[in-house]
Amino acid sequence: MARKVLRDETGKRIHPYVPELCEQLRKGDCGRREFLRTATLLGVTAPVAYAMAGNILGEDSQAVPRAKAETPKPGGTLRSSMRVQRMDDPATYDWEEMSNQTRHILEYLTRTGSDNVTRPYLLESWEASDDLTTWTLKTREGIKWSNGDDLGADDVVANFERWIDPQTGSSNVGLFGGLAETVGDGKSLREGAVEKVDEHTVILNLSSPELAIPENLYNYPTAIVHRRFDEEGGDLSKNPVGTGPYSLAEFQVGERCKLVRRDGYWGDAPYLDEILYIDHGDDPIASISALASGQVDHVHEVDIQSIDLVENIPNAMLHEAVTAQTGVARMRVTEKPFDDLRVRQAIVACMDHAQLLDIAYRGRGSVGENHHVSPIHPEYFRLPAVKPDIERARSLLAEAGYKDGLRVKIDLGAADSWHLAVMQGFKEQLAPAGITLDLNLMPGATYWEVWDKTPFGFTSWTHRPLGVMVLNLAYKTGVPWNESSYANPDFDAALADASGTLDVTERRAKMEKVQAILQEDAVIAQPLWRAVFSATTDKVKGYAIHPTNYHQFQTVWLDS
Repeated sequence: MARKVLRDETGKRIHPYVPELCEQLRKGDCGRREFLRTATLLGVTAPVAYAMAGNILGEDSQAVPRAKAETPKPGGTLRSSMRVQRMDDPATYDWEEMSNQTRHILEYLTRTGSDNVTRPYLLESWEASDDLTTWTLKTREGIKWSNGDDLGADDVVANFERWIDPQTGSSNVGLFGGLAETVGDGKSLREGAVEKVDEHTVILNLSSPELAIPENLYNYPTAIVHRRFDEEGGDLSKNPVGTGPYSLAEFQVGERCKLVRRDGYWGDAPYLDEILYIDHGDDPIASISALASGQVDHVHEVDIQSIDLVENIPNAMLHEAVTAQTGVARMRVTEKPFDDLRVRQAIVACMDHAQLLDIAYRGRGSVGENHHVSPIHPEYFRLPAVKPDIERARSLLAEAGYKDGLRVKIDLGAADSWHLAVMQGFKEQLAPAGITLDLNLMPGATYWEVWDKTPFGFTSWTHRPLGVMVLNLAYKTGVPWNESSYANPDFDAALADASGTLDVTERRAKMEKVQAILQEDAVIAQPLWRAVFSATTDKVKGYAIHPTNYHQFQTVWLDS
């Protein structure tokens, strides 16, 4: 029997699951956050989704409480302390700082706000088929590139082709695997997977259902480049054509990046005349000192050890976000001794997560559970609490042939002081089991040259609004960012099943299997989930820290 097509007051089709989702919110089977995320992913506009939730729950439908109105003042230069990194091909970015330099030159098809709700951006709308295998994307009309060209379907198709092309080497393959097929040892775009319908409409034909397509489109390496990007050099810093409100005026890796507001922007003009990024290196105190002395107005990230310093600076404001940012002590399962499951399980069994959270992060966050799905992720399933078990660790080591103990080395970067603190704490926790952990502290840049190759490394991972996003990026067989070389068909199948499930309760139930497999396979020892902090002077207005530390400065202004 055919389903009745539901439409809103504008005539736009409403996905048939939305009424059921409303009923689940009414019954309490899903929370407000999960309702908003799922409804917007299915194409309901954010204002309508908030209004639906408000009507059902009897709450104010506003996304955030309204503050006392202030009149923004246009003009001025926002000076931000942040590492200035390469700006070549956005599809290969591997740091959020890279995307922040680029974020106001290039734009994204969607945008996830600081409230974790995803909205159309370069897209006017999207629509998912009932089974989530077909997604119709419509770009806004009237958007101009800075070179005068119109943005349209050709640009969208070209970007998807680049992301899947093995020659590009983009991590986005992990997010859009349903568009790819295996060819030899790599992936390539499946014929008919990305279809141009007209000048502003593109259809994605997935080989398996996927709920997270709109949120995947705001992952930081998915900035939309011009359709002739490769023909014109494939380096944004040398040919900075974009749809964003700013153009590139100065750029020097390790020093500065200056953006200036341009004429002819398609959207609402930003208030700031200029955004200037200044690189103060890896020393967090240098950034705080620059804020205190008035050299900068904004610090991209405040180290956990430095928050007291910020709070003691007159006219400074500390901003905090609850996030799914983390760090994992991951073992490369193809290399000795980590190719032995018993060794990995022994190492993981020694970790006292709560103690490490207190030692390294002052308790500002939550404990990890060794499966890389956070309690703030809507699909999170609560497994039995993870507790240290030294006796089990000793027994496992003996079974693996290490009855006299085991010595291993872990590589970690020096850029974040909490990395060293957490691994020093872990070193002490491993000792009673007869495991000696040698810490190889490396310059940040040096670590990131080997992060996906070293047998044992401690790697930071940024926030993603859905747990399945990071699992698809980091643990699915064969994806570029699978640093542990983990390959488990049962895990892949369970993850694909959960990723394509619409029903909130059913998806959460399916995540139990996903999380349990990864936890049992002991691929990572994950100490904590951390809060993140940034700082501004009190003259910076309209700013909100994003959980992924993305800079969304379009509505920021300076009250000088």
